[in-house]
Amino acid sequence: MKDRSTLYLACAALGTLALAAAPAPQAHDGDGGAQSVTTQQQLNSQRSRNRLVRIVKQVTDKYHSIAMAENDGYHLLFGCVSDEDSGAMGLHYVNLGLYAHADGTFDDEIDPYQPEIILYEPTPWGPRLTGADYIVDAETWNKTHAQAPELDGQIFHFFDAPNRFGLRPFYTLHVWAWKDSPTGTFVNWNKDVRCDAHNGPDK
Repeated sequence: MKDRSTLYLACAALGTLALAAAPAPQAHDGDGGAQSVTTQQQLNSQRSRNRLVRIVKQVTDKYHSIAMAENDGYHLLFGCVSDEDSGAMGLHYVNLGLYAHADGTFDDEIDPYQPEIILYEPTPWGPRLTGADYIVDAETWNKTHAQAPELDGQIFHFFDAPNRFGLRPFYTLHVWAWKDSPTGTFVNWNKDVRCDAHNGPDK
């Protein structure tokens, strides 16, 4: 019996050594590569999104004060923009000098550090800063570019004319840097923004 027990223990030990020496299971080349690429794309997208949001927060931090925004040339246009189904954009404080020139031509520069519009949500205690909006005249942009504008990988949305703003066709990119949007950081409409508290002038 003693010899048989010894034999069993020896066999068990050999089995353990064999398992330890066996090569680890390898992922399929196709699956591993796709997963790696997808992960890298997600990381790149996350970094770009965070970078642009950080820039917007940096350049608009002083505009928690409406007086500061107005002092820098931003003034209310379009009233409080809302949509029954989509939510709202809120109040647009526009710096017309960054959008068009005095001679009637339009600017085609897009600078993340100089948003053409500062966004606010009206509240009973005054407008609350929610983000920024970049805008460029579509015809002017298309003269020298083959594709829609983008910032840090975020492609601008196209608005045709006629539109509710009374503008020529334009490209725009909203960045909800100061108020989360449940459907995305760079969408046009924020479902959590309300215009209910707005009772001031439209312009």
